[in-house]
Amino acid sequence: MRQMRILWLKVGGLWPPHTGGRLRTLHIISELAKTHRVTVMTTHGPADDPDGLSARLEHCERVTSFCHAAPKHTSAGFVRALAGSWLSPLPVDLWKWQVPALREAAERMVSAGQVDLCVGDFLYTTPNVPFGGPVPVVFFDHNVEHVIWKRLSQVERRPWRRALLEMEWRKVRRAEARACARARLTIAVSEIDRALLAQLAPGAAICSIPTGVDTALFAPNGSRSGSASLVFVGSMDWYPNEDGILHFIEATLPGIRRRVPAASLTVVGRDPSPRLRSAAADAGVRVTGTVEDVRPYLSEADVVVVPLRVGGGTRLKIFEALAMGKPVVATGVGAEGLPLVSGTHYLRRDEPDEFASAVASLLEDPDRRRALGGAGRRLVEEKFAWPQVAREFAARLEAAVAAGGAS
Repeated sequence: MRQMRILWLKVGGLWPPHTGGRLRTLHIISELAKTHRVTVMTTHGPADDPDGLSARLEHCERVTSFCHAAPKHTSAGFVRALAGSWLSPLPVDLWKWQVPALREAAERMVSAGQVDLCVGDFLYTTPNVPFGGPVPVVFFDHNVEHVIWKRLSQVERRPWRRALLEMEWRKVRRAEARACARARLTIAVSEIDRALLAQLAPGAAICSIPTGVDTALFAPNGSRSGSASLVFVGSMDWYPNEDGILHFIEATLPGIRRRVPAASLTVVGRDPSPRLRSAAADAGVRVTGTVEDVRPYLSEADVVVVPLRVGGGTRLKIFEALAMGKPVVATGVGAEGLPLVSGTHYLRRDEPDEFASAVASLLEDPDRRRALGGAGRRLVEEKFAWPQVAREFAARLEAAVAAGGAS
């Protein structure tokens, strides 16, 4: 494999690694930097740590971070950002992540001939990516973003907000189709996502490379709670996670407790909203907020639940639970894109009553919990450790460079 000079662009920060997207990117960059010359350009906000990122990516040629903070998707922040992007052809997530200093720095590197290939990481990075320049661009699409926005519109109850979301997901769809069409190659994270993107951008080169997991860091430790403990892990400032767990508390948890009164639920993830904290307090649910390490919480789980109704991409939280030998119950959306077999590696249940019954059954059957957890651990060990994933990623990048010419 020839050594490549890779420019990796990613807005929205990378450190600390408290989201699935950040973790996926960090692991892939770290593996690539062992054999290739990787330059990373990203952004940081008030809560990010660019010095920590540089230390984490010490094998990269250069790591540059530009200060840029974009509003989060609270109700007020979303409306303000949407108003700002109203006259722009860009959807709000792309509009608010335009970073001129980053784009100009990337264009200088490309124009100077210092780069063999550019990776645009996430759709919202693409306004800063030098498409049409002298080097090929690979678009790394962690989620099929327009599907997430469409699903948000479908579960939204407020008519005015539903109308805004309807408009927004169509703008996102156009932006996503354009990015796929302009890139030399688009890398999706599941076959489901690849097929959706291929339908969106006929003729575009699109492949899928699965997500991975650190099987040494996330490993069974022999802990067995036996206390009917349920755990959900996810960034709680991402609306699909909040929506899923609020619906679970309201529609599913009561059914579990009718059958297993001792059942408890712990919600692990950063920036839970006042709305979630209030609902959790009323239901006797523990909410941790930001934690340094999710493993102690996963370790104490008897069952890991992933009750998402909205989302896209792959679910790193599920791979981490499986790597620790934990049984998982998830909705179809929650496990969408993962190469798992329901009944062998996890249990898929979509309706609240069915979900509750499956969780309760596992809480009552330790042998079944061990069987599911063991099968999940074997699967990720055999196929989804990060070095294996990164080798496939590097091979795809090398093929894009070998094809020659710009995107």
